[in-house]
Amino acid sequence: MWVANDWKDYEIIDTSCREKLERWKDYILIRPDPQVIWNTPKKDKRWEHPNAHYHRSSSGGGEWEFFSLPEKWQVNYKDLTFNLQPFSFKHTGLFPEQAVNWDWFSGLIKAALAKKPGREIKVLNLFAYTGGATIAAAKAGAAVTHVDASRGMVTWAKDNAVSSGLANAPIRYLVDDCVKFVEREIRRGNKYDAIIMDPPSYGRGPKGEIWKIEESLYDFVKLCTQILSDEPLFFLINSYTTGLQPAVLTYLLETLVASGAEGTVTSDEIGLRVSSNNLVLPCGASGRFTGKI
Repeated sequence: MWVANDWKDYEIIDTSCREKLERWKDYILIRPDPQVIWNTPKKDKRWEHPNAHYHRSSSGGGEWEFFSLPEKWQVNYKDLTFNLQPFSFKHTGLFPEQAVNWDWFSGLIKAALAKKPGREIKVLNLFAYTGGATIAAAKAGAAVTHVDASRGMVTWAKDNAVSSGLANAPIRYLVDDCVKFVEREIRRGNKYDAIIMDPPSYGRGPKGEIWKIEESLYDFVKLCTQILSDEPLFFLINSYTTGLQPAVLTYLLETLVASGAEGTVTSDEIGLRVSSNNLVLPCGASGRFTGKI
């Protein structure tokens, strides 16, 4: 498992009864997690005095209960700064387990630029959310195209870039349907050295098109290979869908990306360590194609 071990401002303190007790810098949150199927004793006193608690509803969804949490606050990961706020369906605007992928592709970008100074490395971030991967890639020196269908998420990503000192970085922000955008890029003849995608399990396009990851991902990755440069640097697929095991992501990347470019494919679960017992909580899976530098 790939584990994001380098956080200072984030910590899973404990887990029990389908919930996790977290520290987001100075604030303690309790949020649900379906992986936490155990009912272990809640010995840490912070279970009793969180700053906010997201309660799941038996009928679906849920709501936040606030005690002493600001409307917005910031956390840092190395030289990156993220603006957080609680919003719909338990989220805060950041998936901290993705730091392990930020470190991986940032190293590739920096190594490629060290080998060929002045080279432009074009990265496409699809389903880009609040831009964690976008600002990590930009901070490493890449030119990034950030695409998400939600205008609010794109605005949030811009704020994260500004907070990380990247207001003038070569980042292009687009509010667009990812599939439609890639189809237009194919027609335009545009190419990218790297692609990052974090597709939802389920979604709808601007004209009601239905996205189901198990049915749509293969064709979409195949489509994306048409906009890869001749010597791609990397291709990253993230999945939070339990039915898509790491081996599935390996198969996708082996058959669609590695078959046409020199490189290696690895896939694994990603996770976060629980500080109270040093166990690792699984947080989805990632598939990585690493090209020749």
